Amino acid sequence: MSDREAVAHLLRRATFGPTADEVDAAERAGPAATLDRLLAPGRVDRGAAATPPPALPADPYAALSKESTREQRQKANAERREQLQQVTEWWLDRMVAAEDGLSEKLLFFWHGHWATSAQKVKSARTMLGQLATLRRHGRGPLGPLVAAMVRDPALIIWLDGQKNTRKAPNENLARELMELFTLGIGNYTEADVKAGARALTGWVVDRRTGVARFEAKRHDPGEKTILGQSGRFDAEAYAGLLAAQPAAATFVAGRLWFRYAGADVPAPDGLAGTDTVATLRAVLTAPAFAQSRGTLVKQPVEWLVGALRQLGIRPSALPEQQRRQLLGGLNALDQVPLRPPSVGGWPAGAAWLTTSSLQARLRLAGMLAAAAAPAVLDRLTAAPAAGRPDALARLLVVDGWGARTRAALTPLAGEPRKLLAAGLVSPEYTVS
Repeated sequence: MSDREAVAHLLRRATFGPTADEVDAAERAGPAATLDRLLAPGRVDRGAAATPPPALPADPYAALSKESTREQRQKANAERREQLQQVTEWWLDRMVAAEDGLSEKLLFFWHGHWATSAQKVKSARTMLGQLATLRRHGRGPLGPLVAAMVRDPALIIWLDGQKNTRKAPNENLARELMELFTLGIGNYTEADVKAGARALTGWVVDRRTGVARFEAKRHDPGEKTILGQSGRFDAEAYAGLLAAQPAAATFVAGRLWFRYAGADVPAPDGLAGTDTVATLRAVLTAPAFAQSRGTLVKQPVEWLVGALRQLGIRPSALPEQQRRQLLGGLNALDQVPLRPPSVGGWPAGAAWLTTSSLQARLRLAGMLAAAAAPAVLDRLTAAPAAGRPDALARLLVVDGWGARTRAALTPLAGEPRKLLAAGLVSPEYTVS
């Protein structure tokens, strides 16, 4: 693999859709320096700074009371949906605008890992707060992240933590915390789940303010035995116990490998580092990572954000109808940010390659090609007709076209927008 192929592979996996200019700069710097810059940017992210989170008003439900009418409740629900759409559109725009692509993609990884859906949480402010928590702790050690998440209002609502009391423990949060978020199946017992649920009792969420608070009268202060250790565990102590288990670091490293390298190449041993950045470095420098090139099907959000970046399109600059088309397209592709299908998160691999998803990609690709920045079209048409498929490969950061794809692209050389759309739905672009 050449240096250009190596840095292109690194940027495709570690960030959202690198541009040709970004690959050029990475090739000049070399793979090692590029990785160092990705993991420790060392400068203010101007794109992120120019795309701050929306300043949302209070949850519309905060103004309701038992005396509120049906119409008032319907109005509050509609306002909630509008706020959630605003946050979703903002996040897509932030993914496109951010210069620190690794942090944005890592945030999306954690969002899928601690899969929490607005369909149940309903509050945009609460979901935005969870993203802020994941962003704040997502690059560091596992301990502070787990401790913050067991007190996260969105997760508490999502997994019924507010129903978990000393008189009637609810095991949902404790079970998923161990099975899907920290340890993995086989590394805990049913007794651990029951004791863990007791440790988590007492936390409730004020649905009007979106704030989680501890109510001592609902907490079980008794002694519990969890993972072979006994004590008067509360939520923080329980989180610390889980994060300190060797199985937790191994499990999370495996999930990072699954999302960044895929399932076709087995994860090597020894990936787990002292924090997420160290683990990512191990993942992205493993010899097996290079062998995974061209095997990972892009998630729909990854596919869309990459296309937006490479075609010079800012979602926030699009007319409202086209912004809605973007979200409608993601909905048709079954991956809308803030709406994972279950606590297990989104699927991977061939699950994204269905007949219906191809039709949805075709529609989105046509819209994206029509909205492509003039400078992008100029780069494409600057090449002679015979060289435009190769110019398209450079633009979309594809290492090369297979014979069948090239044969399909060549007749479109005189119609640059159709050429763009065809490239976006090609097998070579659909995988990373």
